[in-house]
Amino acid sequence: MGTRIHEFRDPIHNFVKLDTQERAVVDASAFQRLRSIHQLGMSHFVYPGANHTRFEHSLGVMELATQVYHTITSPEHLTDELRAVLPEVGDEEHVRYWRRVLRMAALCHDLGHLPFSHAAEKRLLPDGWNHEQITRAIIESGEIAHILGAMTPPLRPDDVAKIALGPKEYRDTTYTTWEVLLSEVIVGDAFGVDRMDYLLRDSHHLGVAYGRFDHFRLVDSLRIAPPPPRTGRDLSLEPTVGVEEGGLHCAEALLLARYFMYSQVYFHHVRRIYDLHLADFLAEWLPGGQFSVEIDQHLAMTDHEVMAALRDAADAPGNRGHDSAASIYRRNHYRLIYKPSSDDVSVFPDACGKVCAALETRYGAHSVRVDRYSPRGDIPDFSVVCDGEAHSAAAVSDVVADMPLAKTAYVFIRPAHEEDAKRWLRNNKTQLLDHPEEP
Repeated sequence: MGTRIHEFRDPIHNFVKLDTQERAVVDASAFQRLRSIHQLGMSHFVYPGANHTRFEHSLGVMELATQVYHTITSPEHLTDELRAVLPEVGDEEHVRYWRRVLRMAALCHDLGHLPFSHAAEKRLLPDGWNHEQITRAIIESGEIAHILGAMTPPLRPDDVAKIALGPKEYRDTTYTTWEVLLSEVIVGDAFGVDRMDYLLRDSHHLGVAYGRFDHFRLVDSLRIAPPPPRTGRDLSLEPTVGVEEGGLHCAEALLLARYFMYSQVYFHHVRRIYDLHLADFLAEWLPGGQFSVEIDQHLAMTDHEVMAALRDAADAPGNRGHDSAASIYRRNHYRLIYKPSSDDVSVFPDACGKVCAALETRYGAHSVRVDRYSPRGDIPDFSVVCDGEAHSAAAVSDVVADMPLAKTAYVFIRPAHEEDAKRWLRNNKTQLLDHPEEP
């Protein structure tokens, strides 16, 4: 059978195209499994349209990665200085090879996701494991590795895994300057196409406008650039993905989209408590309280198996995880009882923990759940190229410099105690936070 182009209809990118050899990866069982992994965990219990999956997201990431690759490697966008640092861009065979590596890395970057994506990953995997490490194992062995090796020219599975994961997760090897740059296209903090696609796609399916930005203009404005200058930093550091000055507003819109999607959607309190109930259920239902990292067992577990188990447990009080399953299926989830205000935190920084401990003492630990999220690191800085020179985005953009970090903290209570707990908090919260040394 000869090579031809296959098209997938997509609500974000209109068409996503692959050739016959690439289509073999899509047809692999490890990739088809992603049809059964919700992109947003339990969010469809809150946003009915959120039934999209990791399958179409992965196709979209591949499409965006290809667009970015074409833009940043276009000869008209490369200076002599960049050609000296990245000699790979002058070798057409090399450029073609790594284009396909990038496409397959983008396509395969989510193969290791657990059922319902990020819900409870840290709690339900053995120490030292995350979905990225499972992704690496899938790419570098078995069916996927065989398909990659059978392509013309053959792709090295470890090349694909390195670009899919990036240096932060693929830690036992060194990266060339070129490999760092390509991995940044997918998983970069500023312009990673994984993030671009999920913001656009989630916004579309959720029915909200928060995640939208002009990705057409942004992709067209991306360039390979020196890293943003900072005091005391060696200016000979490796090049990075930056943006031309004309695309700065689109880059600002991307950061704002991420902030609003987190603060308004991903941190929706009902969405968060459903994930907590799911984690509690899985900790009781799974053998040993954790998912297996054996590849065959991982690939056999999808949202469908978990949902069937949830239904069975919800219907039978004697089954493992019944209470948590019933909280989900009967929509009898724990209720938000407390979210610390800025005034509360100014009085007592761990106001959330203090209120949680007090409620646990009063109603029992099994009746209270706490949920906290604080981002790691700062808002990503990036290079803005003006007249051939790279500037720090934080130095030229007030939006970037003043961008807030999305974070949240919630305390939830069992529904039976909701009204009493509200009254108790109204009468006791001030004294509780003003005298933190008291129990």
